[in-house]
Amino acid sequence: MSEAADQGFPYKLIATDLDGTLLRSDDSVSQRTREALAAATAAGAAHIVVTGRAVPWTRHVLDDLGYDGLAVCGQGAQVYHAGEHRLLTSVTLDRQLAGVALAKIEAEVGPLFLAASRDGLDGEVLVGPGYEAHGSLPATPFADASDLWSAPLNKIYIQHPTLSDDELAEAATQAAGGFVTVTIAGAGIVELLPLGLSKATGLSLAARRLKLKATDTIAFGDMPNDIPMFAWASRGIAMANAHPELRAVADEVTSSNDEDGIAVLLERLLG
Repeated sequence: MSEAADQGFPYKLIATDLDGTLLRSDDSVSQRTREALAAATAAGAAHIVVTGRAVPWTRHVLDDLGYDGLAVCGQGAQVYHAGEHRLLTSVTLDRQLAGVALAKIEAEVGPLFLAASRDGLDGEVLVGPGYEAHGSLPATPFADASDLWSAPLNKIYIQHPTLSDDELAEAATQAAGGFVTVTIAGAGIVELLPLGLSKATGLSLAARRLKLKATDTIAFGDMPNDIPMFAWASRGIAMANAHPELRAVADEVTSSNDEDGIAVLLERLLG
């Protein structure tokens, strides 16, 4: 039996998404949630952040938490050691395949608004004309489409002037699902990823480094990009604010991110 189980906590690994899950709507982590995670880790569990954000958009959150373990960033593309400030693994998008995928999608739905996340510890997020960036995270505008392909990328973001996120993701999957993985990571955030990549990919790599397994893991999330992580983990907990597709596959629904849903569930498990 695990040390965590010995002390009354049934999981060795807690995997949490960031936006809409660990983070409140104001991008803060509540004191109650910090204390619940601290209690769970004191009981022997490890905590891993598993986020769609690339490292440059994640690092400041981890530093604020005093987090020095592993984090899975970029939708599973990056395994990052927060304590050592270094990338352990990084998967990039085949830019030729991505170009073909974009052409196939645009042939079906018309012109798209584009953004992209460059690889690396300091990789920029590039935002093209018409793309509506969400939140206050830093981004670099580009005007010439050739700038998009000039350096290795982890992902491409797509938006459409009239289609909803669900409609765009479905159309993109139908048109180009053999070339890229398509996922929805948040409101207005439809992403094209390396084929087969998911949060589960990165989480399984990180867990292996910790000598932990899927059966040791409880996962928290709010969007369809968390579905593979839920499928991999022993237990998947959706936030009350979660997308219907994730709620449908969750083992349980907890309170919303603004109502400390992670803490509510962890406190119950801690007894």
